[in-house]
Amino acid sequence: MLRTCFSCLFLMVFSLSAMAADGDSKQKVEGIASEYAASFNKQDGAGIAALFATGGIHVNPAGPRSDIAEFYQGAFKAGFDHEEITVDQAWPIGSDMALAIGGYRISGKNQSGAPIETGGIWTATYVTEGGKLKIRLLSAMPKPPPPK
Repeated sequence: MLRTCFSCLFLMVFSLSAMAADGDSKQKVEGIASEYAASFNKQDGAGIAALFATGGIHVNPAGPRSDIAEFYQGAFKAGFDHEEITVDQAWPIGSDMALAIGGYRISGKNQSGAPIETGGIWTATYVTEGGKLKIRLLSAMPKPPPPK
């Protein structure tokens, strides 16, 4: 009987620790997402690139790329100047990694002044580098057009 009580107590404490870690991961990822959006909204490609770990990769429908700052400078040149990011879920993987998923919406105006906008879902893998959680792999996929 005593062994059963200790087992239940252990499972309860372990479950609460895992839930706290999930919440902590989400807060950390939300902080990175906030910095990401702030850098995007300032048109600071280097600021976005600094959120990636060494060798970090961004994947979109055009394929994988590691030239993060240059990629975003191209987006800014095309007229995109505002991004909103949501973090839907985040999960810790051990003590130095995390996974997350969320949504994004970017907007602006093209060279002729017409509004442009796109959005979709993102997933990311984070690793600890230099004591900070950083993006190792970010995948961003646009939402498909509505069915006809």
